[in-house]
Amino acid sequence: MTDTSHPFAAIILAAGKGTRMKSDTHKVLHKIAGRAMLEHLMASLAELGPTRLAVVVGAGREQIEAAVGTRAATCLQEPQLGTGHAVQQAEDVLEGFAGDVLVLYGDVPFVQPQTMRAMLERLHAPDAPAAVVLGFVPENPLAYGRVIANDDGRIRKMVEYKDADESERAARLCNSGLVAARAGDLFGLLARVGNDNAQGEYYLPDIVNIAIADGRTCAVIVAETPDEVAGINSRAELAGAEARWQAARRIRAMDEGATLIAPDTAFFSWDTVLGRDVTIEPNVFFGPGVEIADNVLIRANSHIEGAKLASGVKVGPFARLRPGTVLEEGSFVGNFVEVKNAVLGEGAKASHLTYLGDATIGAGANIGAGTITCNYDGYFKHRTVIGERAFIGSNSALVAPVSIGADAIVAAGSTVSRDVAEGELRMVRAEQLVKPGWADRFHDAMKKKKAAEKK
Repeated sequence: MTDTSHPFAAIILAAGKGTRMKSDTHKVLHKIAGRAMLEHLMASLAELGPTRLAVVVGAGREQIEAAVGTRAATCLQEPQLGTGHAVQQAEDVLEGFAGDVLVLYGDVPFVQPQTMRAMLERLHAPDAPAAVVLGFVPENPLAYGRVIANDDGRIRKMVEYKDADESERAARLCNSGLVAARAGDLFGLLARVGNDNAQGEYYLPDIVNIAIADGRTCAVIVAETPDEVAGINSRAELAGAEARWQAARRIRAMDEGATLIAPDTAFFSWDTVLGRDVTIEPNVFFGPGVEIADNVLIRANSHIEGAKLASGVKVGPFARLRPGTVLEEGSFVGNFVEVKNAVLGEGAKASHLTYLGDATIGAGANIGAGTITCNYDGYFKHRTVIGERAFIGSNSALVAPVSIGADAIVAAGSTVSRDVAEGELRMVRAEQLVKPGWADRFHDAMKKKKAAEKK
């Protein structure tokens, strides 16, 4: 964590109803790359080390309060009378705080730490601006509010599109809504903001024009890309944000030494860790909690979450690794194998059509096709332990809790419910019944019967 040179507090606005999402889940808790929008933003903030953090809530407040826990104070905005009014709800929480305040939006999750830092540092430039606004330059300015500024970033005027004249609408620098100000300035200026507008609301950007009218300086910092300040208000915008995030993550993966055979078909989580010389074939999905070492091959159509893969591991195709999976160096999980809360030791392999749940498999063990660990008795989960170099024959059922010793062999088709000692052969099969000639007689009888029916 890198602290800014001056103490600062952050206010995250998250009181909106999010009606365009058509969801019972609060808008800012919808996930991008497996992580809630709000969590993306709070993680970026954490890199700067805010002294205080307040989240302004409204509709769905219980969900937000549960999500942030003790990491932030929550302030209720009810009724909701605009962004300026929302920020005012945090005034009591920040009572006695005289540092800088950064105002952010929970549905604008990808503001980068360096951008936040630049806004805060601009507050302490020699001209001591009363407020610093984050602007952006979109490809099409549309109906965004405009920031009319000098070349040095000093703001002359903030204007809503509907109130702008032709020359102001020609300006391409737009207002993201994010603001930094000293606490005293912020709340002092907000107290002077009126609601004489069509919506009857109190708008946060109005503090800039009030400060400028007082003869004070206000400044703008420009976001590196418009995507950094893109708001997310609908499922379509959520999908667009996911697509942009994934595209950037794929490029980063390749830049860091991974091979993506079909990049557009690889989907990463916010915390996916990839080593060098990892090869990812088409249609691979990574859920949260995946750590992959160097020289790992993930073959096509595999789904991996909550798993750690050591160097030289091979997975898939069509494999599923669930949380708690650990694949040690050189182990192999093949097609149509599911692994959950299990450890495969060095060089162990389960090549196909297998379920390994709640298990420890020793180094060099071989798990035959169709093998399952019967880990659940309807009430509790139980563990299976398989020793080093053990050989489990195809279509075996290992009824946990059970241990298979090192170098033991379980014959194909066995159901094993008692421990197997080291070096032992365990064969659990019903006695085979042999009736010579029975099948021939059966076929003859059936053929005659069928022929008779046709007459």
